[in-house]
Amino acid sequence: MKLGYTILYVVDVASSLSFYERAFGFKRRFLHESGTYGELETRETTLSFAAHELADGNFPGGHVRADESKAPLGMEIGLVTPDVASAHAHALREGAIELSAPVTKSWGQIVSYVRAPDGFLIELCSPVSE
Repeated sequence: MKLGYTILYVVDVASSLSFYERAFGFKRRFLHESGTYGELETRETTLSFAAHELADGNFPGGHVRADESKAPLGMEIGLVTPDVASAHAHALREGAIELSAPVTKSWGQIVSYVRAPDGFLIELCSPVSE
């Protein structure tokens, strides 16, 4: 088994795709003509976005909307980069909200946290040294 994709449920799929393209340099793979589903190229695993109305159809009991939650959800998207400080600053310029500036962890990894306009928590981190 392997992780094939992650789907983030958002208010505006095209807007979320655009933010992740600008802020992190991903390329758009696909946006459905309905505007309710899209994907980004992120190398091995696809990062996908779907409209909340699709989630409503999948989860009749409702779902937690990241954009309406005051606190970040208890999950994150981890993006690995050799230059966390530059990636962090660029994400902020593109509309991300800073949650934690870059810091060096005790194991040597540099980590920062931002929140995307669609409400999702994003960790920017350097590769883990082995």
